[in-house]
Amino acid sequence: MLQQEASTMDLDIHFLDKSSDFPAGLISHNFQIGDFQNFDDVLSFGQDKDILTIEIENVNTEALKQLEADGKKVYPQPYVIEIIKDKGLQKQFYLKHSIPTSSFFIVENKNDIINKINDGSLEYPFVQKSRLAGYDGKGVVVIRCENDIVKLFNVGSVIEELIDIEKELAVIIARNEKGEINHFPITEMIFNEKGNLLDYLICPSDISENINLKSIEIAKNIITTFEMVGVLAVELFLTKKGDIIVNEVAPRTHNSGHHTIDANINSQFNLHIRSILNLSLGSTEQIRPFAALLNVLGDINSNVGPPTYHGLEEIINVNEIYPHFYGKKVVKPLRKMGHVNITATTKETLIEKINKIKNTLIVNNEES
Repeated sequence: MLQQEASTMDLDIHFLDKSSDFPAGLISHNFQIGDFQNFDDVLSFGQDKDILTIEIENVNTEALKQLEADGKKVYPQPYVIEIIKDKGLQKQFYLKHSIPTSSFFIVENKNDIINKINDGSLEYPFVQKSRLAGYDGKGVVVIRCENDIVKLFNVGSVIEELIDIEKELAVIIARNEKGEINHFPITEMIFNEKGNLLDYLICPSDISENINLKSIEIAKNIITTFEMVGVLAVELFLTKKGDIIVNEVAPRTHNSGHHTIDANINSQFNLHIRSILNLSLGSTEQIRPFAALLNVLGDINSNVGPPTYHGLEEIINVNEIYPHFYGKKVVKPLRKMGHVNITATTKETLIEKINKIKNTLIVNNEES
């Protein structure tokens, strides 16, 4: 999606990833095969580039630091990536800078958690988040009772209280080198309970003006405190008590902003490019009163294999529905295969379209 946006600006953009069969490799003429977690691969890739950016946090930051020391512009900055990709460091950052978040403590392994349960210092329910390599619900588990202990990960983790959530919100915000900041309207996220990942979102969120302003202020505070350049996705909890707290952030374009491709004057990808090039951040205005994104997930009962898309023709015939498929060669249960953007003049119409797509579009292995 970044390549698609960059092509309209005639930018010379290059990609590094493990296989040219990956989505970017299908459309990029400048795709280099390599491992973005490998120091030498990242260093070699970046040596002849002017600006480097990321689309996932789990990248070799030591190589990015070296490239930055060599005079390359790296956005978001390596120290920002280093903090955010470690959920423990991320939570400590919030604590240090008085940014509202849930109470937490850090453990080294599964035994630490069990010992705290046994000595009474940890009570059910709680949430375990692996410090590293978690995304799209992976590396997160809710422990509600003793029977759930078998679900614990044996890795360094953050243990958080289980928040009584009214709504889950997201702010996509960006900052350029000059310190200019812009953001999109706040989205409201509804999650797939089986996969613990985003099912769909609605924009704008149905929240009070006070909550809206608080959410934006928190997002501005985070990106300014980091002095980060680029797009930052800020995921928030609105609690049953009416408080706004930070769940976590992602220093990149994010699933909670993909609807902007079709719903806004400029997309989050346009905003990211503008920010890392130190350009004016442009308009983030939403074109239609209501917009949504629906993740297209592999059917829960699908076999693993080449995907078949059922019901596509039927949904394409509906106005203001915009499918985006990622070109993934293998479908798995609950694997994210793409998304569908939706716009509408009323929220009722928007919900009708969401439900139609959910009931019509199925992705599975045709042998399922």
